[in-house]
Amino acid sequence: MKRQKTSPADFCFGKVKNAVVYWFRKDLRLHDQVVLNDLFASNTPFVALYCLDETLFQHNQWGFQNSSAIPIQFLLDTLKALEKQLAALGVPLVFQVGKPAHKILAYVSQNQVREVYTEILPGTNEEAQLAHLQTAAARGGFLLHTHQKNTLLAIKDLPFDLSALPAVFTVFRKKVELHAMPSSVVQMTFPQWPALSRTTTIPNLTELGYPIPAAEKRQPYVFEAGEKGGLARLNKYFWQNHHIKTYKETRNGLVGDTYSSRLSPWLALGAVSPRLIYAELKRYETENGANESTYWLYFELLWRDYFQFVALQAGAQLFQPGGIREQTAHSSFKPAVFDRWRFGKTGQPFVDANMRELLQTGWMSNRGRQNVASYLIHDLKQDWRAGAAWFEAQLIDYDVASNYGNWNYLAGVGNDPHENRRFNLEKQAAQYDADGAYRRLWLS
Repeated sequence: MKRQKTSPADFCFGKVKNAVVYWFRKDLRLHDQVVLNDLFASNTPFVALYCLDETLFQHNQWGFQNSSAIPIQFLLDTLKALEKQLAALGVPLVFQVGKPAHKILAYVSQNQVREVYTEILPGTNEEAQLAHLQTAAARGGFLLHTHQKNTLLAIKDLPFDLSALPAVFTVFRKKVELHAMPSSVVQMTFPQWPALSRTTTIPNLTELGYPIPAAEKRQPYVFEAGEKGGLARLNKYFWQNHHIKTYKETRNGLVGDTYSSRLSPWLALGAVSPRLIYAELKRYETENGANESTYWLYFELLWRDYFQFVALQAGAQLFQPGGIREQTAHSSFKPAVFDRWRFGKTGQPFVDANMRELLQTGWMSNRGRQNVASYLIHDLKQDWRAGAAWFEAQLIDYDVASNYGNWNYLAGVGNDPHENRRFNLEKQAAQYDADGAYRRLWLS
């Protein structure tokens, strides 16, 4: 591209029209960004856009808001961190609230934008937003460039078409381990544009109508939002404390901050790239040796990829009562029963402890998630979609594909040859909380 004499701030603040726009979605970082790197390397000024979807504030069919205060706070803090990083590079971040596609098209029209870059994401809402832009772009006026980079493996690198995605994870894993390799992390080249003297304003929780969450003293680990926080966690878990060496043995833990990597909140928002995690994992293995635990983190990254591809392939079926297998599932929804579950008042101590941790912190262990989901579906016999929606509203690491893929799986309507995924709660509690420390912590 021809070298520009203007800066991104000129576009944002109205001095120049015909801007190039990068629409941030679930890629809230500056490392391993191939499209951003191309814009930087070609010295093409652009404006960054982010739109907070107004549907997050609305109440769903189950009677609660689509997103609660804790995950919204983590998102806002992540955006503030990104805004600061971009401002240092001379790139303004325009923040808006509303229907994303409509807001972006309004910005495109008002500023005579000629090109928009953004990523492809799974999920019916996410796909509909992009389709709206694609329809408008097809009518002329601007070019829409899309890329898919939220997974470890790119779709183009899979040894099969997405339409032929294996129905069972083990088959998928064996094929990709033999025939696919993650691409290298993009080494970014940043421009020498002048830093911004002013930025847009990311609102706080109260401005969005949310209460400020109370501090939770029982929470063993506070997630530092943004790319910097995610990279710090990665460095600490791998290189400072070498906890990756024992990941497979500890990953089902419940108490403390070292039993798992806890990288999922940054992965969910794209503040840390899965390819960077993989690259650091391979470097760690080269310098310190590989074992079952280092492999198991790669295994979990492949599970995450698999759910992303399943969601892209399944589309709306992922959210239907019968799931992607179109099976019969419990469709009962009794608000009183569901409320006891979501507020941790069922009388089943292991379930209640996990549900209270989720409510107070926005986090729950993987072991806990499986158990409480099994209890809602198989013991209380409630509609699994209500549970999935509650996780969506509460989790700081909510990811549409992983969340609904896992709930499909546990309800027996997803990617699992075994239809009955009922957990024995007493046995699970005895195995993973033998001394009762976790239950005492969250039920006190």
